[in-house]
Amino acid sequence: MSSNVGLTTPRGSGTSGYVQRNLSHLRPRDNIAPYPKDFESIKHRQRQPDKEILAHDKAREIEVKVFDLRDKLEDEGVDEDEIEARTDALRKKLTAQTDGEKVGGRLKPHQVHELARAKIEESEKLRKALGIREDYEEGSHWKKQEERLRDSTLERVREEGKKG
Repeated sequence: MSSNVGLTTPRGSGTSGYVQRNLSHLRPRDNIAPYPKDFESIKHRQRQPDKEILAHDKAREIEVKVFDLRDKLEDEGVDEDEIEARTDALRKKLTAQTDGEKVGGRLKPHQVHELARAKIEESEKLRKALGIREDYEEGSHWKKQEERLRDSTLERVREEGKKG
């Protein structure tokens, strides 16, 4: 037995003496607010894709195709110099194709960075289609309304001050 927990001896108790922690016990939390106090932390931020990962994925796809060609040519018994020439030509061709290519087709859930890039492009298209400015800030309409209301109340107070 460790740390004086449980029975000193399990003899005669009808149990094995094994002690488990109570998983149903809810430990009290520290005084955590149910919502954040600052508006900036609540604001939605678009997840930015990692360009290095995107470049790595493109290069990996190219190398997989090149390796498939190399494997096929080796099975056919082609000379090593010819294999190198064909694989280099294919690599250059695929690199040239993917440089000007946009994201297309179905993206899988594990392609997080590709999905983020596609989502940003989609958001840009929608923003342009709806005519929303690039510097538009979410909720700015409400801020303008609050400023107008504040200005009008200040004017009323000044007018009442002049009358009285």
